[in-house]
Amino acid sequence: MRKTLDALYAASLWLAGLSMIGVLLMVLLSIASRLLGFSAAGSDAYAGYAMAGAGFLALAGTLKSGEHIRVTLVLGMLRGRARRALEIAALAIASLLSAFLAYYSARLVWQSYQFNDISTASDATPMWIPQLLMAAGTLVLSIAFIDELLLALRGQSRPASLQEERHHE
Repeated sequence: MRKTLDALYAASLWLAGLSMIGVLLMVLLSIASRLLGFSAAGSDAYAGYAMAGAGFLALAGTLKSGEHIRVTLVLGMLRGRARRALEIAALAIASLLSAFLAYYSARLVWQSYQFNDISTASDATPMWIPQLLMAAGTLVLSIAFIDELLLALRGQSRPASLQEERHHE
């Protein structure tokens, strides 16, 4: 199961990277179209969709690598059971909130598909297509938070971010 989850997080990061390449290509296309005098209608909208996809698809991978920003002011003052209880409570709340976000993101995709919602920009893209990246990213984030919660409940260590590692040195 661990290999499958790690492969899911890695795939999500790769898709985020591909989305960033998509942003680059759309920006380059936009620049080239201005310089060479042809129209690249919708390229800025597609750059925006790719940027949103990159952000959402990278969430789970950054969580699992310990790179999300954590406010550890209170946590740093606690030790033992109190620290573990607070971490578990925070992970449980984050799991619940990310599950709601994933559910409502998927619901938005479905509603956009049902109502044939299209972009108001010149690209007239069916909105469910770029929204699908957000829904996928939030789903993988929810899985990652639940994974972290289960690891914490079992007492297994979580990867520390570089900032936390430097603080403890």
